[in-house]
Amino acid sequence: MGENLSQPFEKSSMTPEEIRKINREQRIQTIAFGFMIAITLLAFIAVGADVVPGSFAIPFILGLAGIQLFLQLYYFMHLKDKDHGWPNTFIVSGIVLVIPTIVALMLLIGVTKY
Repeated sequence: MGENLSQPFEKSSMTPEEIRKINREQRIQTIAFGFMIAITLLAFIAVGADVVPGSFAIPFILGLAGIQLFLQLYYFMHLKDKDHGWPNTFIVSGIVLVIPTIVALMLLIGVTKY
């Protein structure tokens, strides 16, 4: 039974439509990954080269982080795919719970100066 395991398969068991779909998904994932690397480099270069004024640096980086968070959730956590209702529900409810918790703790501890 295991004597043919070292030989390559002659033909894939996937249909041409499935192969096209997988290749398209890989291309989208690669483009999204490259875009996220570009956003990260933009943040480092903008702050490191003093392109962004000091008063605008933190909102600029937080804005880029928000864009990157959305892209990572959408592409890498598969929020764009159908039939992922429960995982999407848990991710969104986690975000809804975490953001007010962090804001409340920051205000209680006095980290912010507002």
